[in-house]
Amino acid sequence: MGRNLQSDRKFRPIDLARGHGLSTQAIRNYEEAGILPAADRTPHGYRTYAPLHARALGAFLALVPGHGHRTAASVMRAVNQGAVDEAFRLIDESHAQLLDDRRTLQAVESALRDLAPTTPSEPGAAESGPPGGTFIGPLAARLGIRPATLRTWERAGLVRPRRDRLTGYRVYDEADVRDVRLAHQLRRGGYLLEQIAPLIAQVRGAGGLEPLEAALGDWRGQLSARGRAMLTGAAELEAYLRERG
Repeated sequence: MGRNLQSDRKFRPIDLARGHGLSTQAIRNYEEAGILPAADRTPHGYRTYAPLHARALGAFLALVPGHGHRTAASVMRAVNQGAVDEAFRLIDESHAQLLDDRRTLQAVESALRDLAPTTPSEPGAAESGPPGGTFIGPLAARLGIRPATLRTWERAGLVRPRRDRLTGYRVYDEADVRDVRLAHQLRRGGYLLEQIAPLIAQVRGAGGLEPLEAALGDWRGQLSARGRAMLTGAAELEAYLRERG
């Protein structure tokens, strides 16, 4: 039987690096980090790599877009150490995080749909209050929650009402009411205050709900891209596992 000449092929660090636009130092770093199997050495001490190393490098680089550099590196180290079940656990955690991110996006989108604009004709909207805002009592009553809840949300950074100069009472302007109503919807969806706070910050940073809708569209696209990248990474990792035997 003839030998498989392809399996006998040898690569220098620069040969692996060129194919992926990397530096030779990056290849050496990946080997030292356990991302690549240990290289063979020539009698003069130079590294030589085999097709298996090229496959490992391709798998790692394919895993990075979907799982991130740290997880991709941990997956490859686990595989190279023979701990394949640990590698699968790490991948499962990444998929679980993606699912959680999708659920968060869906919750925000659902909350936005439920936030009909507040108008003066809305029950409780015309109650007496300071110019350009409303006090904590009427706002809490309108939402069916306690004033203490609004104070808790304020301490958590979900809302930032100003203080009336004459009375010292909290005054919620239109943007504050928007943030409170969004927080209310997300709390009803089971989200914790520490999960809601960064989402409220996104609303403020976007300048309101309408600009946020565009940001949510970008977020949805990023999640889809991550999901697709995970499929590509899985295919490359499976090919590497088959070659390792």
